[in-house]
Amino acid sequence: MARNPLELERLAQTVPPGGWAVSSERPVATLLGSCVSVCLWDPKLALGGLNHFMLPEYKARPGREMDVLLCGDHAMEVLLNALLAKGARRVRIQAKVFGGGAIVESLAGMPIGDRNAAFASEWLAREGIAVLARDVLGPWSRKVVFDPIDGSAYCRRSRASRRLVEAESQYGQSLVQPATANVELF
Repeated sequence: MARNPLELERLAQTVPPGGWAVSSERPVATLLGSCVSVCLWDPKLALGGLNHFMLPEYKARPGREMDVLLCGDHAMEVLLNALLAKGARRVRIQAKVFGGGAIVESLAGMPIGDRNAAFASEWLAREGIAVLARDVLGPWSRKVVFDPIDGSAYCRRSRASRRLVEAESQYGQSLVQPATANVELF
């Protein structure tokens, strides 16, 4: 029986960009703009998890450091491996995909939400993981709450706040501007 979504949201562990969580009890939640979140669930174990990534793939760039978990290719592997380490079986794992909104016209000339959503679909297909539900693309930000007990996911769409649009715009600009060296001597 599905639990009350508002109660789940209140109890949920929040997953930030570049984050992930796996649980068999506590719900997990995240807020998305152009980012994508994938929920993976093993129904036999009632074990599931959620990630939150900002870019589809990690590409090393001179003078730039980036947390690889901000990138889908690493974020997906980490989430899947965390489930497998807790006893999940690949053949039972199911997915739900959210995000990829067009919050700003484009980030650094790239339709990043489109690319993130396409990456998630391609990765799941390549891994043979069934996608049971998806809510991707469009002009919305999304709040996602995932319940690992029964695998239900709740998605609330809303128009992006000014703060979210500004944050995504600033991030897009950081992708095209060279990084300044930041050296700390000790």
